[in-house]
Formats: sequence, C-alpha cells, structure tokens
Amino acid sequence: MFGVSDFLRLTLSVFIILPAVSLIRELGYFIAGKLLGAKGITITIGTGPSLCKFWIIDVRKFYFMFSWSHYDSLEINTKWAHVFVYSAPMLTNLAVALTLNALLANGVLQNQSFWNQFIFYAFYFLLFDAIPMYQPNGQPSNGRIVYDLIRYGKHSDFQRDDLKKSDENKDDDCE
Repeated sequence: MFGVSDFLRLTLSVFIILPAVSLIRELGYFIAGKLLGAKGITITIGTGPSLCKFWIIDVRKFYFMFSWSHYDSLEINTKWAHVFVYSAPMLTNLAVALTLNALLANGVLQNQSFWNQFIFYAFYFLLFDAIPMYQPNGQPSNGRIVYDLIRYGKHSDFQRDDLKKSDENKDDDCE
C-alpha cells in the first residue's frame, strides 16, 4: 500500500535525487568534453524559463525534469572521441552508483533508504541512456548515437528548440 512515507520518498526522489542524478549525468559530458578540448560547454538542468545561471550551468524553472549538455566543438574530433563523449554520461552514472553501493555495503554511508533511491535512479538513467532508440520527438538516446557511430561512422545531430530560446538577460548568479 502506498502510504504517507512513500509519498515523502517520492517527493524527495523527484525534487532532490532526480536533479542530482541528472547533474551527475551531465557532468559526464563535461568531463569527457574537457578531456577532448570541448569549446563552449553548457549544462542545462530542467526545462522552462531560466531561473539562474552560474558558471556553465543553467537551472530552469522545472529543474526536476530533463537535462541537457551542449558544446560548440571538440578539439579532438574523431569518431572515437564522440563515442567517448556520448558514453561518458552512462559511465559516470555507473561509477557513482557502484561507488555508492560499495560505500553502503561497507557501512560507510548511513540512511540506506535515501542512497538506495539514489542508486536506483542512477541505474534508471543508465539503462534508458544505453538503449539504442529514438525518442518520440526524434532525439536519439546516447546508446543509439554510440551504436550509429560504431556501425555507420556518423550520428544524427539533434537540436532542441527550447534551448535555442534561452533567457540571455538572466544574471550569472542564483537568487
């Protein structure tokens, strides 16, 4: 039966854990991009109008829904560099989930319920990122991009319209 404590866990998951796992996922792009000389890296957390921007991160009104990374160019622009970039979010979530799981197993972390939810969503993102598919809006999953790069040597480029209309007048700090 779904009780009050379950509702509280769901709320915690939606408003705290999902955005945190999204940010970890996007940091995978950032790390891989930096290693390969990416220029113009940005990370968007959420959708809707921009709430605040700091450094390279744009936090949007509905911060608990979606996340997106963008870079203008890669200094090392090869097929395998792109395979690495699009695999990085999956590898980052995998590394964080396995590390947290090991810390839980060894009693280093307390509050097992919270961390189990965190690990669950890290694997959830990993699973749906790895499935080679196109989403209903035409956006390929990272698994699909990696598959196309390895099999055909190219990937489809997808540009989100809502990110093109970013709030350019917003200050560089959160209020």
